[in-house]
Amino acid sequence: MNATSLTAGGFPEEGVRARARRGAAEVFPPAGAYGTGLFGAGHGSGPATAATAAATVPDELDALRLVPPVFMPRRLEKLIELGREPGHGDVDLRTGVGGFASELPLYLSAFGSTRAGSGDLAVAAARQAGRLGIPMVVGENMVPVHGYRSVLLARVEAYTEAAAEGVGGVVVQQSTEDADSEVWNLLYSDPASRALRDSGRLGFELKIGQGAKPGLGGMTVVGAAEAERLAAACRFTLGEELGADGGRLRCATPGTFTEEIVRQQLRFMRNNFPLARTWVKFHPGRDIGAATGTAWAAGADAVTVDGAEGGTGWAPRVFLDGVGLPLAACLGLIDRPEGASLLASGRMWEGGRAVRALALGATAVGLGRAALLAVDEDPEHGLERLTEALALELRLLISALGQYRPSALSRADLWPPAAAADAGSTAVPVGPRR
Repeated sequence: MNATSLTAGGFPEEGVRARARRGAAEVFPPAGAYGTGLFGAGHGSGPATAATAAATVPDELDALRLVPPVFMPRRLEKLIELGREPGHGDVDLRTGVGGFASELPLYLSAFGSTRAGSGDLAVAAARQAGRLGIPMVVGENMVPVHGYRSVLLARVEAYTEAAAEGVGGVVVQQSTEDADSEVWNLLYSDPASRALRDSGRLGFELKIGQGAKPGLGGMTVVGAAEAERLAAACRFTLGEELGADGGRLRCATPGTFTEEIVRQQLRFMRNNFPLARTWVKFHPGRDIGAATGTAWAAGADAVTVDGAEGGTGWAPRVFLDGVGLPLAACLGLIDRPEGASLLASGRMWEGGRAVRALALGATAVGLGRAALLAVDEDPEHGLERLTEALALELRLLISALGQYRPSALSRADLWPPAAAADAGSTAVPVGPRR
């Protein structure tokens, strides 16, 4: 079969040829860039080969327009309260985030166990998040891969030393492999976490998937020596060889969950760690409405939803391109109870996208990829400057919508592209509601 027939109708010849050359290694982004490159945000960002297609998750969130009303009764209320015309500086961004007081409707998303997410950049990000007074999430598999004190505790201590009293908090994820290492027990009983624990600023997050790999656990490529060490410890599943250098696919198990298992897990967390907040993170599954409802009914302090368009340390290309719901569709399926905390992540880096997510029901949004890039740009103040710009945009946009707190935003502030043909429409058909 010749090249001409292969390319007829847009057939991806180079993709087939790359698989013929590299085999299973071509299922993933370049293994050599793991831990130093960023993948999964689409639009051609992140390392690529000639055979790599950009992620094609339809970004419904960015397609929505923010549309202020003409008449703004809450602006009048604010004018009367202040005795003057209000401006964007009067928008109060302080928010309750999963049981913590936060200076902004933001949190630092989990970085995971990549070298970028577990080394100096992660510690620098923790320090800046502490100064900003926003919660920080520490990702799964840190301890089984890198050890307890050198990585997880280093981030917790950096955050604690920088944080002001009474704001922010640290949330630590635990995978099935982390559970074998007793990560939550170690941290909860450690004197280094006492200040956070006793002040109600320590939390644990039950992780039930992520946006980039719905239904799968964490994945890494490891060298032959590391694979041998992990195999001896029986901590991870080791899969296919990826490349000629003996590198192996290292897989964390995704865990098995039903409604009853989630309820039992949250009960276990509350009983064994009574001073810790309890969070649950879901991947963007088709039953996300039922899943979030189950977690809140079981007493979760926060539910996190990770949209499919978000970044990741590493994932199979076929997942980045076509598995899981986009963030806007997820939020459209969720009916958040009054007072519940819904956290959203997925390609957050500027105020417009954050305000759209807040208007769709999120309580706060997570900075993941953007935070890593900002800290890489400036380890001392990069995240703070990024957040400074984002906070200004939040204040400008929320004020323009006639509101003065993020929690006052609603779907009425959004206008979908299709609504232009229907002047009578006031709803946002982002997704079905339960």
